Amino acid sequence: MPLPSLSRRSGSRTNLKPVNPGRHRNSPTKEAEAVVEDTELTSYLRALAPENDPESTGTGKRFGEAQVFQLRMNLIACEQLKDAAAERNLSPQALAQEWILERLSWESQANSAQQRRHEEAHTDEFRFDANAWEQPVPR
Repeated sequence: MPLPSLSRRSGSRTNLKPVNPGRHRNSPTKEAEAVVEDTELTSYLRALAPENDPESTGTGKRFGEAQVFQLRMNLIACEQLKDAAAERNLSPQALAQEWILERLSWESQANSAQQRRHEEAHTDEFRFDANAWEQPVPR
């Protein structure tokens, strides 16, 4: 493929000849040919995928409504997690997720119990212990 001359010829730039662009890998004609859709593969993948699975990424969006957190642990804690996961035939990630979800459930239950105690403490009702009335009063 001939290259244009970068030197000045006779003081004029009007005599520069256009260069043939040649055939490149990313030429528009080759790109148009490469975009042909494989309908058999597309239909096969569509058949495998559920219609509205909240756990699928679909078009590259978030994984359902889940969010990813990174967890940095020291070496000893990391080894303990790996050992505990191996005993349960789980991956360390699955075990950590299970533990976190359990702890969140416990925290939610503790907060709701504390909220009930707080609401009961601010009523006009007074509660007596039923066992205190059945015992004889010492004289």
